Amino acid sequence: MKVTNTSILTNTESSMDLPLTATQLAQGHTLWEGGTLLQDAFPMLNASEREFIKTGITPQQWEDYFGGDE
Repeated sequence: MKVTNTSILTNTESSMDLPLTATQLAQGHTLWEGGTLLQDAFPMLNASEREFIKTGITPQQWEDYFGGDE
């Protein structure tokens, strides 16, 4: 499903297509806000997808701000 979030780095809104349903998103948010680790609340997502849920940072923003092997 398409999820939209605001980046804590740029304060811009971005969207990502994530491999989950609206029900899984709602249940995961409830678990996470209740103290469950993000990786346990959203086990179907990879690290960059979970980062987007948590901070709104897209993989491209991460690369732009924190770089790669330079």
